[in-house]
Formats: sequence, C-alpha cells, structure tokens
Amino acid sequence: MIQHCPTPTELDDLELLVSGAYAPLTRFNEPGSPVTLDLPDGATEAELVDPEGLPLARVSSHGSLEPLTHAQYGPFRRLHLTPAQVREQHAGATFVPVVDALSDAELEEVRGLGRVVLVALTGTGTADLSPVALVRASLAAADLLDDAHVVAVPLPSHGDADVDHELGAQVVATYAGDDPVHALTEHPDDSYPAGIAEIVDADRPEPEDQGLVLFFTGLSGSGKSTLARALMDLLLEQGGRTVTSLDGDVVRRHLSAGLTFSKADRETNIRRIGWVAAEIARHGGVAVCSPIAPFAETRDQVQQMVEDAGGAFFLVHVATPLEECERRDRKGLYAKARAGEIPEFTGISSPYEEPQDPAVRVDTTGRTIEDALDDVLIALDEARLLHLHGLHRGRGDAGA
Repeated sequence: MIQHCPTPTELDDLELLVSGAYAPLTRFNEPGSPVTLDLPDGATEAELVDPEGLPLARVSSHGSLEPLTHAQYGPFRRLHLTPAQVREQHAGATFVPVVDALSDAELEEVRGLGRVVLVALTGTGTADLSPVALVRASLAAADLLDDAHVVAVPLPSHGDADVDHELGAQVVATYAGDDPVHALTEHPDDSYPAGIAEIVDADRPEPEDQGLVLFFTGLSGSGKSTLARALMDLLLEQGGRTVTSLDGDVVRRHLSAGLTFSKADRETNIRRIGWVAAEIARHGGVAVCSPIAPFAETRDQVQQMVEDAGGAFFLVHVATPLEECERRDRKGLYAKARAGEIPEFTGISSPYEEPQDPAVRVDTTGRTIEDALDDVLIALDEARLLHLHGLHRGRGDAGA
C-alpha cells in the first residue's frame, strides 16, 4: 500500500470526517460533495500521512476511511475536540462561529448571550487571520467574557462561497447539537480591545513589514540573476530587513545537489526554492530568488506556498528576448544546446511559459542594470512592499 500526504485542504477534511463533524458525511468523494480526495494515478487504496509521515488513516479509491490515529501536533491541538466531546463538555451553551477577531461591538453582542462556545473556524483558505492568530484572538476574547470557551475547527474552503457556507452551517450545527447557534451581526465598528488588537496587528503587518519573496524568472542570459543581485545589494545597503539570496546556481550546489536537469528534477528544484523562500517569508524576511522557472504551474505552486505562509509574492519577468539571450551566451550554453549537447534546454529544446500577469516585466536589452532595476524598484514602491527607488536613484546620480 502506498503512502500519500494529502493537500492541506484534504487534511482538514480528513480530520472533520474522522471526528464526525461532517456527519452524516463519513467518506471522501460522495457524489455532489465538495469533500474530495485525489489519490496518485493508479492507486486503489492508500495510507494517508501527515507532512511528518505520521499515518492517519487508510482510504480506498471510493473514499471510505479506516482511521489509524489523529493528528497529534500543532498549535492549540488541545482545542481540536470532536463534536461529541464538545457537546458533553459544553451542553447548554450558545455556539458562536468565529472567522475573525472579535471587535468591541461583537464582544458586547456575545456578552449578552450568557455561556458561549466560540467556534474558531481555522481551516485552510478561510479566515483573514492565520489559524494560530484566530485561535489566539478567540482565546483573548474569551478572557474578556464571563463564561466562554474556545473550540478550534479546521473547516477549509472548497472554492465555492455558497457551498462553503452550507457546509460550515452543517458543521457548526453538528457541534452545537440541540443547543442554539448565534451568527454574529455585522458591525461597522471594527475597533478591538488592546490585547486583541495586538494579535491582529502582528498577524496583519503593513505591506512594507510583511515577509516577501522577490521571484525573478526568465531565460538563461536574460539578466535575472544580475538584477536580483543588484536588488539584494540595495536591500543590504539600506538595512532593516533580513535578506536571503536563493540564486539558481547556488541552490543547485547546496540544496539540490544530486538533481539532474530533467524536467522533473528542475521542477523539484524550483519547489525546494519555493519552500525555503516561504519559510523565510513566514518569519518576516526577504528572499530573493532567480531561477529560470519555465513552467507556470510550478511558479503558481511557489506563490501558493508563500501566500500560505503569510508572505507576499512579487513576480518579476525578465523578458529579454531569446535572440538577445543567445547573443550574450556568456556560459556557451546556447551553443551547446544548438549542437544537441544539452537536452531539454529552456528556450531551445524545452519551452518557457511566459508569466501572464507578473508584478513587473523588464527587458534588459540595450539597458544598464541600474536603468532596468529602476522598473522593479518603482513597481515595488507602488505595491507598498519596499521603498528603495529613491535610494537607488541617489546612488546612480552620485556616480553619473
């Protein structure tokens, strides 16, 4: 039997299926259900594992489940109770679904309900706050109420607002049982008590304080690595941010040593860069990446990794034409590719899928690095991610 690690959404769904929160739904892939699971091609059954390899359940190709154990790690795991446990511990309470930090007005509304259970819906792709921050904010709100408890329910988004709302109502009703459910009223006042405001501010930093991945993509010889290095120099000169370079060649020597230049290995290399960059962004740092990254699907995967980590993803397409890149050919790679000595070479015998909607597109043909870099710096400034173009222009003017 193969082992398979589901996506974050599928892991959330698995937890809710096993806990009984999706009742009467008990398996994946019921007709018409958004709760689905994709197994590897050809697999008729699999052992589902968490990202650390802990076996959680066995599943058949029809979606039926045999639970093995429950997830044992993660922040606030103690608050991930089953509906049966919650109904036993909190019978008689009013259940309040929570998808954001409670404002002053919402706290006043909840205060009038008496004994309450705040059901923090923390699933993948749902609340504006990160799952951890949502639970922290809910616990801080509970401390301000007379009799309140918090339950964490990893209800994920399935990409359809109406379907998600219906499924969410079903899940909360399962937790509440015979007890009432209270939907919060929308209030124009979004001010928070001091303790909750501190949690929100830390989880929703201003764009210029957010973790950031600057991802340069383009053909070999396009100038992407040179632009990335020049930008990194400016960041280091300015100071104030932790900056890490994830240059394609450097990563190949260290993080991806042993990989070939086959399509599969090249995409593995990009995903490794993306994972490291996302972890840097998670902790508020800046990662500067400059791989060729020829395929849109893999670039999209990297972007999703970064955004799931709470970072901003800024895609720079260094759109120098193939003719110019081949004319430069500093490493002699294009000549070898034309001679058939390098198989699957991007732009010659392997495609490059141009980004359809990059943050900025730069052609370095006939331009100095300083001039081309200004396009990137201005776009970063307009996006409120970094404010560097004034510094750069000052340095350029001084040397003119």
